[in-house]
Amino acid sequence: MAVKIRMQRHGSKKRPFYFIVAANSTSPRDGKFIEKLGTYNPLTVPATIRINNERALDWLQKGAQPTNTVRRILSFKGVLYMKHLMRGVSLGLFDEAAANEKFEKWNAEHEQLVAKREETHRKHKQDKRHSVSQESVRRVEEKQAVKAAEAAAAAAEATPENNEETPAEQAPETEA
Repeated sequence: MAVKIRMQRHGSKKRPFYFIVAANSTSPRDGKFIEKLGTYNPLTVPATIRINNERALDWLQKGAQPTNTVRRILSFKGVLYMKHLMRGVSLGLFDEAAANEKFEKWNAEHEQLVAKREETHRKHKQDKRHSVSQESVRRVEEKQAVKAAEAAAAAAEATPENNEETPAEQAPETEA
């Protein structure tokens, strides 16, 4: 029986939510599965991934083949790296304590990288909001300036007409 680690879709229309499962490769996408290994929610930013690393590693060591998307998720969570380290332990290249130490070091660096990406994303989003708000304020000010200029022009047009009539009326008075 060929076992695959794949995603099983749940959620409503246009609101996907996935279970990461170990299932027989011939079973339907949303059908029968052997074991639920975790969840994946792509709608959150960043995507939420919860996975039982020990069970996923166990299935990989038993020969389960992950799909492409699940392979990326397992790689992101460090399960494939742990499998790589466990292979080194089984070959006698180093002991399990050294493998766990290497994994902890990698995991700490990975967490810093993820935190940095989240911070960059948050700053970019904040800068975008700030620039959009500044642009909208600038547009409102421009509209107000145009209206004020139109009002001043209309007032200037009305004032010279009164001034033209006034000198004409004053001119006959001065002559007489």
